[in-house]
Amino acid sequence: MNIDLSGKTALVTGSTAGIGHAIAKGLAGSGANVVINGRGQDKVDAAVRKLEGTGAKVRGIAADVSTAAGCKALIAALPEVDILVNNTGVYEAKDFFDIPDEEWSRYFDVNVMSGVRLSRAYMKGMLKRNWGRIVFISSESGLNIPVEMIHYGMTKTAQLSVARGLAQLTRGTGVTVNSVLPGPTMSEGVETFVKGLAKQNGQSVDEAAANFVRQHRPSSLIQRFASVDEIANMVVYVASREASATNGAALRAEGGIVNTIA
Repeated sequence: MNIDLSGKTALVTGSTAGIGHAIAKGLAGSGANVVINGRGQDKVDAAVRKLEGTGAKVRGIAADVSTAAGCKALIAALPEVDILVNNTGVYEAKDFFDIPDEEWSRYFDVNVMSGVRLSRAYMKGMLKRNWGRIVFISSESGLNIPVEMIHYGMTKTAQLSVARGLAQLTRGTGVTVNSVLPGPTMSEGVETFVKGLAKQNGQSVDEAAANFVRQHRPSSLIQRFASVDEIANMVVYVASREASATNGAALRAEGGIVNTIA
């Protein structure tokens, strides 16, 4: 399959590193004009330079999409997109009884409202042009709510609901809205976390990673962390013309952790 996104403009939020940056790289590699987004200008500029070195068509816009003002600024700088990947997100392991109200609100603003605001802004243009792709980067934690970060799981479930509801609005058009559900993925942040576990327990990084999966995600069929590129591959396909019959779906790229057949 030759995925060609030439002439399409793609915005990937939270794409200065990790899964978001891998998605941006994958979309650019398929010919899309990619817009990198993050909160800080320095990190955005560094991420753009990294992709420019591959010959990609890429630009950057620094904006905090967890706020209404940040989304407004981003939309003003980029009035239309063909592909919107709502990837921005935060997570932290924290005991339920220690999570204050403000943190529940912050997680909802960052993980959910960023995608709501940007989809509201860009989807009308997609429907008018009769082509577009919106992808929410959810998580297997939206189905298997992790007891160590219930607030995070709540937001990932909410993303699935928003994406499915928006897909209902695309009936009979060339626009699709889908969710992708990664499992444990070896992004830069997770790699730092695993290295900390390795040092704490006197293990190699590989041993610490394998032990984490066995202990915390025992139902995993691949029994390892996914790479950021493996998640990006799913997103690039969903964003393509070839995925035109995939709409309103929650597509799992979580290594078989979710123990259901549907």
